[in-house]
Amino acid sequence: RRYTALPGFAAAAADPTHGQVQVRASGGGLVPQGAGVWNLSLAWPAASAAPVDTSGVYRALCNALAAALARLGVAASPQPVEGSFCDGRYNLAAGGRKLVGTAQAWRRIGPVPVVLAHAVIVAGADPVELTARANAFEAALGTATRYRADALTSVARECTPPYDEARLLAVLAEQLARVVPPREHHPEHTHHGSA
Repeated sequence: RRYTALPGFAAAAADPTHGQVQVRASGGGLVPQGAGVWNLSLAWPAASAAPVDTSGVYRALCNALAAALARLGVAASPQPVEGSFCDGRYNLAAGGRKLVGTAQAWRRIGPVPVVLAHAVIVAGADPVELTARANAFEAALGTATRYRADALTSVARECTPPYDEARLLAVLAEQLARVVPPREHHPEHTHHGSA
């Protein structure tokens, strides 16, 4: 949202060479989208709409994603990556290059407080092309911000054996099915023991 205050925003957003520009309410920076960039969102009920243990949510999301990527031969860990677009403490990086960006939001939907944990995964997209697009938009905005193509990588470049989109999807689905917090059970449906 902060980009909308820049003098060059309206013209840059209307320029078709930049594709469709979406403004998000959350913080962070510019995130190019397109083929080979996957957006993963997990949502679950929370005790309150006020953020609680945001670092814990980020760590759990990063740990789950890192475990899934490890099954594809990708060693990833949470860290900032200077020179990457929308850099943050809870990027997942492989070999010091950003592979996944994360975000979270706490909201109330009707009477229910919810937490949304989000990840942008550079799956099969070309990191050089994504970085060039981000830099072109920053230039159109008139900012001095520029990103480094060598600060970004993709699952396709990092995984072994050769990249298989269907395999990545299956591994993410299997891993995340185990980490989504369970729904709160009513007392009459509560059972003892571990699942």
